[in-house]
Amino acid sequence: MTPTHYACPLCSLPLLNQAAVFRCENNHSFDCAKENYLNLLPVQFKHSKNPGDNKAMVNARRALLEQGYYQPLMNRLLALYHEKMPADANKPAIVLDAGCGEGFYTHQHKNAENTVYGVDIAKEAIKKAGKKYKNCHFSVATLSKLPFADSLFSWIVSVYAPILENEFTRVLSPGGFLLTVTPAKQHLMQLKQQIYDDAKEHDIEKLPIENLTLVHQENITYQMHLKTGQDTLNLLSMTPFAFKASEKVKQHLLNQDNFTCQADFLIRLYQKSD
Repeated sequence: MTPTHYACPLCSLPLLNQAAVFRCENNHSFDCAKENYLNLLPVQFKHSKNPGDNKAMVNARRALLEQGYYQPLMNRLLALYHEKMPADANKPAIVLDAGCGEGFYTHQHKNAENTVYGVDIAKEAIKKAGKKYKNCHFSVATLSKLPFADSLFSWIVSVYAPILENEFTRVLSPGGFLLTVTPAKQHLMQLKQQIYDDAKEHDIEKLPIENLTLVHQENITYQMHLKTGQDTLNLLSMTPFAFKASEKVKQHLLNQDNFTCQADFLIRLYQKSD
């Protein structure tokens, strides 16, 4: 049996890997799925039968992200990562993408020196991630009880996912960084205006983190030129206001090619004290 970085979600003891089975000393065991992921979400941790995004939402997000519309954001996240976490063979970085979805941001953090984990509560998303990105480690788990030991990660990234300060701080190593991406004021305003008569700006005043030190903050904003109506619908499906869109609005968007919409991201980088 070889030790892993995973901790048992039931008792928090280390999980050991024996072939395709991960087991702790209390004999809680978890099988590695053929799509290259672990399901570390015991049934008692679920609040619904299939929590998180469904298959259609996952497929729409992957289709949209693979068109490159969010790549400028990804490039900036990677630049910050390489700036703060220079490659060091003597101290390899361990990275967590918390709320990783289908792995778009996760796999781009992987390099020869680090180990990268992705966690999401949506099984359909993790299944897609594990199948495509074999060089990362994916698991179905809840962010409120991450299946990892204390102080493990030197870098945690959270892109449009719930930010749970206490749990993120627990698994973050001393001196480690948490990078969050949330909507800035004008994010997707043109899309919101298709749905709401009185589309409001995002509120960016509330800081989701109180006890880690904010070491850097910036905005990234640019115009996205969505080439097809399907791209626009895929973008809509990634948003919380997708459920508010009428069939008439969806059909209108589907019939529009070259829809222009503003991307406006707020990036915050926090550090845990040594």
